[in-house]
Amino acid sequence: MSTSGSLRSWLGAWVLVAACGSGAAKKTDAAAGGATGSGGTTASRGTSATGGTTTSGGIAATGGVRATGGASSTGGAIGAGGGGGSGGSVAAGTGGENTTAGTGGGGANSTGGASVTGGKSDGGGTATGGAGGTLVVDGGLDAPMTAAACSGAVHSTAATASAQQSVALTVPSGFTLTTIAKVAKARQLAALPNGDLLVATNGTSVYLVPNADATSAPGAPVVFTTPGETAAQGIAFDASSCTIYLSSQHNIYAMAYVDAQQSAVSGTPIATVRNGGIAPNRPAGDTDNHTSTSVGFASGALYAGVGSSCNACVETDPTRASIQRMDPSGANMTTRATRFRNAIALAPNPATGTLWAGGAGQDDLPEGHPFEFIDAVTLHSSVADYGWPSCEENHVAYTTGADCAATVAPLIELPAYSTIIGAAFYPSGQTGAHAFPATYDGGLFLTAHGSWHTNPDGTYVSSPQVVYVPMNGDAPQTAVDWSDPTKQWTQFVGGFQLTDGKTRVARPTGIAVGALGSLFIADDQNGYVFRVRPN
Repeated sequence: MSTSGSLRSWLGAWVLVAACGSGAAKKTDAAAGGATGSGGTTASRGTSATGGTTTSGGIAATGGVRATGGASSTGGAIGAGGGGGSGGSVAAGTGGENTTAGTGGGGANSTGGASVTGGKSDGGGTATGGAGGTLVVDGGLDAPMTAAACSGAVHSTAATASAQQSVALTVPSGFTLTTIAKVAKARQLAALPNGDLLVATNGTSVYLVPNADATSAPGAPVVFTTPGETAAQGIAFDASSCTIYLSSQHNIYAMAYVDAQQSAVSGTPIATVRNGGIAPNRPAGDTDNHTSTSVGFASGALYAGVGSSCNACVETDPTRASIQRMDPSGANMTTRATRFRNAIALAPNPATGTLWAGGAGQDDLPEGHPFEFIDAVTLHSSVADYGWPSCEENHVAYTTGADCAATVAPLIELPAYSTIIGAAFYPSGQTGAHAFPATYDGGLFLTAHGSWHTNPDGTYVSSPQVVYVPMNGDAPQTAVDWSDPTKQWTQFVGGFQLTDGKTRVARPTGIAVGALGSLFIADDQNGYVFRVRPN
């Protein structure tokens, strides 16, 4: 386990931006404890930063800085790329939304309100704007951001996406499912407060669907960031700090966010996983090396789910087959759950602050086993031991002589080979224009990807579907029935697999609840992004 970088590069003369869409931008105090660098950046408790790198606590954080601004701020946007550095300035003018201001040597050109146009920060951040208030920022780690910067007050401006071909899926009476976008290899989703939707992928980039849950029609997907390492499939958002977290195979990144932002540079990883090799005791012929990493944010902490290097083995890399907990900066990484074969779905419960995790179980056990689970990881007072590969389900030993007495018996079970990839709690008291009926308040939605495993007749063992689990806080309304893993949930979206049992039209992956209450579901077979709303 190791960490590098820090969540924020504290600028020598940092700028605090007022809430997007209201008020004027304000300049604040000068730096403390660092020396001014010659690229428009400063070092805090470190050495001088040159050419766009800032340091915090002596650890380099690369990727530039952000040019941000509010839609109604006097003088347009603030060029934060050079604040406090040589030649940097705050873009100043009068006239509010339509004011055109000059270029700061380390800052950015600003043209009216939230649109930041054509400027380049000597510190490494390029602000390239769009019309009518679109904010597009290239910049990595940056100055502290307040929650007001991502309040959802400013919506993206984007061309309406063309109509998407869809598939005939089923939803309960009273709901409508539509296809709003196509993003190849779509995986985890994160909904942003202004109605935009982040779509992580099993490719190299993360995409953004503008206005996915807004009063206007969804825009065409755009590349939000490209970290340079596959698979860029883990994504999470912390509204309290306006931070987007991204994970790839080995790396975890943090990016500051403001409303209507449509681009970012991933920057230097704040933490890394899988620093050790594949388990040396991996059985011959076992090539089931899981390379994805998921991220989740709950109760002020960042979590990473890291898959195993095998189907069934004993790992020597302490980050594999585990859930790692760390500070928001990526520091102080510790193991929160162990012997968890592949924790793909990470979901915070907004009502309790508990982190839940689900995933995919091992192969080659007796038919119908192991059940596949999701559990409230942080409800356990100490490191949660899920027992893989020796112990599964309700303390059942699948390896001769295994002691399963202290392993976790998960709270929710699905049938074997369901492969839980996505999870999202529906917030209680949702008041958005597309809020679900109150009967769904606090409930848990899960995407079951459906494994590749087949029966002797060629039909798939488990069908892809989205299921709904009624909850009371962190307790499922129906307790686990260890003889029947279908008792706790009902199907919410079906039709992913045709009645022949051999043809799949889509396979659900990520899932998220939008700002106005819509439910979003990703598909990695065709790249569909579905939206479900009440009629």
